Order: sequence, then C-alpha cells, then structure tokens
Amino acid sequence: MKSSRKAHETLMKGSWLVSYGFSLFSLAMRSRTALHAFAIAAAVWWQAAPARAQTSAIPAAPAPEPCVNRTFEARGYVVCTAPPKGDLRLFFAGADGEPFGSFTAVREALTLTGERLVFAMNAGMYNPDFAPSGLYVERGVLRKAANQRPGAGNFHMKPNGVFWINSDGQSGVTETARYLAQRIQPAYATQSGPMLVIDGKLHPRIREDGTSRKIRNGVGACEEGRTAFAISNEPVTFHEFALLFKIELKCPDALYLDGSISAAYAPSLGRHDRWRPMGPIVGMVTKGK
Repeated sequence: MKSSRKAHETLMKGSWLVSYGFSLFSLAMRSRTALHAFAIAAAVWWQAAPARAQTSAIPAAPAPEPCVNRTFEARGYVVCTAPPKGDLRLFFAGADGEPFGSFTAVREALTLTGERLVFAMNAGMYNPDFAPSGLYVERGVLRKAANQRPGAGNFHMKPNGVFWINSDGQSGVTETARYLAQRIQPAYATQSGPMLVIDGKLHPRIREDGTSRKIRNGVGACEEGRTAFAISNEPVTFHEFALLFKIELKCPDALYLDGSISAAYAPSLGRHDRWRPMGPIVGMVTKGK
C-alpha cells in the first residue's frame, strides 16, 4: 500500500515538473519571439535613421547670383536679373534736390535707411543738366511728361518705349504710345529709345548689317516675370544687342537705355563703374547693409 502511494506521489511530482518545464519553455519561446521582433524593428529603425538624418541635413539651394557674366554670339555681357516683384527703383535726385549722379551716392543714401543696393545701371537718356530726356516718374510723382516729339538720335527712333514699375513691384517694358493709351499709373517709370524687341520681334529699323558699335545697356521684360538688365563688355551693334534680349534672355519686350556712357554697379562681380556723372539710375534694393 505504501509502495503504491509513494509511486503515485512520484508520478504527480513528475507531471508537475513536466508541466512547469513546458510553461517555462513556452515563456522562453514567447520571449525569444518578442526579442526577435524587437531586434528586427531596431534594425529597421537603425537603417532608416541615417536616411532621415541625411534628408534633414540637405541644405536649401542657394539663391542665384543677381549679376553674371554671359557670352552670346562671341560677345561678352554683364546681365543682372531681378526676380518677379523684386524691389526695383529709380533714382534721380536726393533730398536736397540735387542729382545723385553716381552709384556711390545712391548706395550711401540707401545705407542711411538700412537698405542695400544690390545692383544698378544708368536708366535712360538725359540732358546736359542730367535731367531725363523723356517721361520720368519717381515714387508715384510725374517729374517729366512723355516726350513724343520727332527728332534725331536714338531716343527718337520710333517706336521708343517706357520701362515702368507699379506699386506692387510688377514691372514692364511698353511702347510709349501704348503706355500712354493704357494709362498705366506707375510708381516708377523712365522713357528711352529705341525699343529693341517688341512683342517678340526686333525693332523694324534695327538691321543686321548695321555697323555702329558702342558699349550699350538696356532692360527687358522677360519670361517668368523676370526683369533683365544687360550691359555689353565690348562695343556691339544694335542688332547684336537686341538678339541678346530676344534669344538669350528670352525677353518679348526690351528697351535700349543708352550707349557709350553706359555704366553698371554689380558688387557681386566686383564691378563699380565711376568714370562720369550720370542722370537717372535704376537699381534693385534689399533690406540690410
């Protein structure tokens, strides 16, 4: 009898041990599965982390330089471009009523108001007293009415045109007659001539066989709302200069600003022409010194 009871107790202990061992094995297996899953998740996260870090570390593309040297049909130019609604302004006289006459004077005046001159060029033809030869508007005030008289010289090579900037920063180049008919109310405007490109076509009097070569500068209303200012680094013909705006700069409308006395201020290129006083000046402005 004792032997039977002892055998039963031994059997019960064995069953308990087997059951306990199975429970431990199951727990271990579950733990192992959990650990395995955790290891896989950690590996995935570890591989993805460098990609995330690399993505977040990519710097923003730098802003394009405002002025660049360009070559078109073997001729060299400096081209300065204002983005759509860039802060373009015209400058003629300071607070004392005297003409600025130089890029330095304009730059110093802007510095006093916490602003900086990004680039600048002469902005149209002027008289011996440096006053504009044609229509001129500054800060919304008409300083001189449009000049529609016939005459000699480039200014009167019809059609001439007007470069204008309205109060919200939009700018354009428009034939003088069309400008007046549209009753544009600009914040700034300057008249010059001749037009170089009109609705995508060269001025009818600009001929491919023209022989007059001068340093020239002009402005174009270009695709994507850009405004391009160009000055030749060497003497060029009207035809060569007009093609620069039409083909290279993709400006459907462009206006000649002047020749021989053309000048540029392009500090990003280390250029600052100082050789003579000038009349109206056009420039792009930004905040900061």
